[in-house]
Amino acid sequence: MQNQATPQPVKILAILVARPDKADDLAALLGTMVGASRAEPGNLRYDLWRDRADPGRFVLDELYVDETSVAAHRATAHFQHYLSRIGDLADRSVMTLDPREVA
Repeated sequence: MQNQATPQPVKILAILVARPDKADDLAALLGTMVGASRAEPGNLRYDLWRDRADPGRFVLDELYVDETSVAAHRATAHFQHYLSRIGDLADRSVMTLDPREVA
């Protein structure tokens, strides 16, 4: 019998900075992602944060069961809609993280 690797959770942090005069549109788009993403079977966390010092800067804090769940998220209609609009609304920096010492 082959030894199968245990699936590892995947953390994604996305930092989004609104383009000039686009903060409200960005907030609205990101708001549509929360409920739909949280409802996905492999999603463990999907939190939206807004920077106190810069109300045009947002952070998405996402956690998925495994890489398969991330792929499923990226294939959803709501994520595809987000991708189609995000470039016009914000500069985006995304980190995909593997666990090291996580409680």
